[in-house]
Amino acid sequence: MTSASLGLGTYRIHPSALSDAVLCAAADPTSTWIDTAPNYLNGQAQSLLAPALAQHRIPVSTKIGFVTGRAARHAVADGALTNGAAEHGHSLSAPYVHWQCARNRTELGRDRLDLVFAHNPEQTDGDPYEALRDAFTALEAEAAAGTLSAYGVATWDGFDNGTLSIPALHQLAAEAVGTEHHHLRAIQLPVSLVTATAFTQALDGGGPIAQAAELGWHVYASAPLFGGQLPHLATPELATLISPDLTIPQACLLAAASCPGVTRILLSASTPAHWAEAQRALRCPAIPVPTLRKVLDVLAAG
Repeated sequence: MTSASLGLGTYRIHPSALSDAVLCAAADPTSTWIDTAPNYLNGQAQSLLAPALAQHRIPVSTKIGFVTGRAARHAVADGALTNGAAEHGHSLSAPYVHWQCARNRTELGRDRLDLVFAHNPEQTDGDPYEALRDAFTALEAEAAAGTLSAYGVATWDGFDNGTLSIPALHQLAAEAVGTEHHHLRAIQLPVSLVTATAFTQALDGGGPIAQAAELGWHVYASAPLFGGQLPHLATPELATLISPDLTIPQACLLAAASCPGVTRILLSASTPAHWAEAQRALRCPAIPVPTLRKVLDVLAAG
């Protein structure tokens, strides 16, 4: 089977499907994980998850950075956010990071957060690295206080466009805590047969995925089916090239899970059947690197 585990992503899942999805995610205690954010599902994701999380001790990753309308009003009133940052809709300032971590704990019903991602720092108003310096300092303080176990960086295109790099993030975290023994332990980025820049680099032992793996960080692959579009873009012939025994969605998932260095695949599975199908795919042997290269070459040529 692949070395990547399956985790429940909550960005695209319908609110009415959350409870069943959590039950599916909780069924395998060796690999269960939920990824969410305070801005998902119109700002209701964490509150909607809380009742199910109270019944199932599932590790959760959440995020800091984006500002929803309701959160903006409360954060400004509490002095954690300026009006300008609220209007911009994104902030990684230390006061807002502390405020949002506390709010995340309340909404999730947890005293301690398992993993907190700095969310899309490339969208901050100003230099992303200066913003991350403040965020990492605040997150290290949260870790020192025992209110979070680890933190990371989640991005859509920050690595692809050169805004972010693993060595620079590692250095920032070390500077924030004054030692290389920091709590920056993960990255999250899109990995699929469509969003394939970091994927291709990893096959050659380079790029952010390989660099994060070398540091022992976890790599969370978001949008492995490209928002549900990939199964419609791939052909049966391409799926057969990956694995003749899998459906097109399963083949696409297995390809992402076979990317060297990826440790968790985040999937917004809306039904138990979809979740079971994904689990069956990830139980298959990893696709060899030469085959993955051929698949990506075929897609690039098309």
